[in-house]
Amino acid sequence: MPDMTEELKKNAIEVLIVEDDVFLRKILATKFGKEGFLVRSAADGAEALALMREKAPAILLLDLILPKSSGFEVLTEMRTDARLKDIPVIVLSNLNQEEDKERALKLGALAFLTKADFSLNQVVTQVKEEYAKLTRTRSQ
Repeated sequence: MPDMTEELKKNAIEVLIVEDDVFLRKILATKFGKEGFLVRSAADGAEALALMREKAPAILLLDLILPKSSGFEVLTEMRTDARLKDIPVIVLSNLNQEEDKERALKLGALAFLTKADFSLNQVVTQVKEEYAKLTRTRSQ
């Protein structure tokens, strides 16, 4: 009989969470893990780019204010790298100025979530919805 854990892992959506706040990163990783996602995480932009180059996640949850490389720099780098340019990105940030949102969306983010405005459940739901939209679009 096949191992169910391995079977679930094969079909799980892999999310890379890029967040420099240790507490929030762990909470997000735990929540996404409980929701059936395969979770990897990075504490800064440089680590995120390195992890994506090792293995591209199905979706990226990206903070903008990060050490080493900001989220904006990560988005810019991703869009110029053939291996990374198609990874879907959802920004989760405390920045909530309209120009920050517009910049992130112009750099290819699918959605922009302001941390203070979303619960953990809402963040997971938004990631699932954005991923489902992508999957539907790609299968058409």
